Amino acid sequence: MTTARPESTNPWKEITARLREEMSDEDFRRWFGPTAYASDSGDQITVWVPSESLRRHIQIHFSGPIDRALTAIGRADAQVRFLVAGMDEDEEDAS
Repeated sequence: MTTARPESTNPWKEITARLREEMSDEDFRRWFGPTAYASDSGDQITVWVPSESLRRHIQIHFSGPIDRALTAIGRADAQVRFLVAGMDEDEEDAS
């Protein structure tokens, strides 16, 4: 038995839909508008963010709401990992 999810499922879209209900449209656009779903390995959902400052802000201020949204969509065992787009550790070493 496999826990793989269908490719068409975008858990980040489900999570952000729940987050949107908890904040103003302006705040939602500011903090989550520039994010982009990258992948879902089952226990980890990877999301691209455009900057380190945005990544930090989301993790500091929205970890609770994100955890609640994960639980609400039946993914309490998963975590969301935010990666700054274009700043892979390998690329940083090569610079």
